[in-house]
This record gives sequence, C-alpha cells and structure tokens, in this order.
Amino acid sequence: MRTATIRRDTSETKIAVTVNLDGTGSYRVSTGVGFFDHMLEQLSRHSLIDLDVETVGDLHIDQHHTVEDTGIAIGEAVAQALGDKRGIRRYGDALSPMDETLTRVALDISGRPWLVWKTEFSQKRLGEMDTEMFKHWFHSFAQAAGITLHVETLHGENNHHIAESAFKGLARALRQAIEIDPRKADAIPSTKGVL
Repeated sequence: MRTATIRRDTSETKIAVTVNLDGTGSYRVSTGVGFFDHMLEQLSRHSLIDLDVETVGDLHIDQHHTVEDTGIAIGEAVAQALGDKRGIRRYGDALSPMDETLTRVALDISGRPWLVWKTEFSQKRLGEMDTEMFKHWFHSFAQAAGITLHVETLHGENNHHIAESAFKGLARALRQAIEIDPRKADAIPSTKGVL
C-alpha cells in the first residue's frame, strides 16, 4: 500500500500526518482552525486519500504557521507515498462546480513544483480562517509534493463555495493523477525515465 507518515516539529508547530493513497477517503483532521479542518476533510473525501492530520500550532500569534506547515507536511507525505511514481497516471484535472461557483484545477505530478492561482475572495475571513491563507496552503502543498498546480475560479460569489470548490477540485484532480494506470503499471510516466 502507498502510505506515508510525516512528523514535523518546529518551534512554531507540531504536526503528524499519515496518508494512504489507496484509501477510501476516511479522515481524522484536527488543526485548531475549524474551516481549515473542513477543507482538509473535503480533500480526503473526494480524493479517496485516507488522511490523518494532527496539528498543534502557535494560533495565539496567527494561523500562518499552522496552515503553511500543515500544507508542507501533507505534501511531503503524498510525495513519500508516491515513491518513484511508477505506474501513476501523473496528470489530473477537474471542473468543480458548487452552486454559482466553478473552479478549474489541473495538475502534473512532475517533480517541478509550481502554483498558478487565479482565485479571489471578497472577504477577509471564513469562520476563523483568513482567506489569504488558502493560496498559501496550495503553494506549500504543491512545493512539498512536487506538483505543478493550476487553480482558477471561473465564476463565484460566495466565499465559502469558492474555497470549497478549489479544495474539491484539487481532490478530484489528485485522485486521477495518483491512480495506477493498468496499461503502464510498471513504468515511470516520463520519457526521461524519472520524475
């Protein structure tokens, strides 16, 4: 099974993450930021990646370190669980509608991390989460996982819907990309022979 556990302890956060790429979308998430927990639960449920996240961060300062370091730890766990990436489909994309909102997510598990982010929010907070932290989480995750990631909200007014459609879009694109292609289960999906 493609699983990994990452522990990340700094003076700002203490994080334990376990992923199972071949799971059923079961999750146990606790970061101390309720809306962030809700988004990570969506990521797990719709990617079918089992996700266990326990983050204790310096929330008395702000959410920055908690959100950033959790993104790094989840990204590192996904990268470790993928191993040499043999047999994966590598690419994934999704159009993620949620009521009036439509977000497009496309990704390449390339080993070349990059984020293109074309998503905006009209309010500063959702629940207790600062909306500027969404882009930061996607960036941290993409960097640590080694993923080229494009996220673009094509339509959207409700900030909750915008955030949720981005996470669900990532989940569905990731599900495609990490799946084993039965036609090439023994091959690295690159003409270079390595990703």
